[in-house]
Amino acid sequence: MTTTTTSMPSASGSESAGLRHLQPLDPHAVEGIVRMALAEDAPWGDITSETLIPPGTRARAVFAARQPGVLAGMQVFDSTMRATDPLAVVEHALRDGDRFDAGMAIASVEGDARAILRAERIALNLVQRMSGIATLTAQYVEAVSGTSARIVDTRKTTPGLRLLERHAVRCGGGHNHRYSLSDAVLAKDNHLAVLTAGGRDLTEALRDARSRLGHTTHLEVEVDRLDQIQPVLAGGADTIMLDNFTLDELRRGVALIGGRAVVEASGGVSLQTVADIAATGVDVISVGALTHSAPAIDLGLDIELEPGADRG
Repeated sequence: MTTTTTSMPSASGSESAGLRHLQPLDPHAVEGIVRMALAEDAPWGDITSETLIPPGTRARAVFAARQPGVLAGMQVFDSTMRATDPLAVVEHALRDGDRFDAGMAIASVEGDARAILRAERIALNLVQRMSGIATLTAQYVEAVSGTSARIVDTRKTTPGLRLLERHAVRCGGGHNHRYSLSDAVLAKDNHLAVLTAGGRDLTEALRDARSRLGHTTHLEVEVDRLDQIQPVLAGGADTIMLDNFTLDELRRGVALIGGRAVVEASGGVSLQTVADIAATGVDVISVGALTHSAPAIDLGLDIELEPGADRG
């Protein structure tokens, strides 16, 4: 059996982030995350609800915002409710990528009261976290509007939650960097130190590496000095990451690269600095703070007994 999910009329005043291209997450992966979280939270059952709530009691709960933000994680909300009550009925008022104000209803769920109470904290923890990431990402995206720079995340994610946190970045209008170490070559400072140990020429080393890669594999190289750019370009880099460069150095780096590679800026990025970084002409700005420093958005699940419900 599956949870019945329907759409409620759009909440008055809600603003769509225009992200209807968002792809659903792998339901099996989401279910695995949810079940792991539920097992951690109630390894031998929910003794509070099992003691206080009579079996068969039905309830309705309204999922609502307590502060403004951008929504991410409705698939996770549904999956959590489905895991504890396969017959739960969920109605959505908003979708991932929608903006909301304090007091807005996001969704409602009707089903077994014990099941909703068991799912409540896990659903809130995950959706609050994801919506916090989406909200912070949207602020960065807005800060660079009018430039050609795109905001991307990094691998600085919560272990086990990367799938959800990367989705939340997309809900906020951002983009994803490589998903894992298996996806693309990104040679950072420590890689280059090993690669050029013993005085090996950087360009030669990169060309050798490039020759061993498939033609579809992307090669990115991080540099922390302007004089590294030409050797890296000659080595065949597709993207050059300018790490912790000043604004003047970023402008000079963009000019030196001259469109021969994608230019990524990294390091020292904040909401206060990101607009100036984007104005230097870089193509990509990677921001670890999107996932490692986003505050959770305050959301609540308020439960009511259904009229005429069996109270035992």
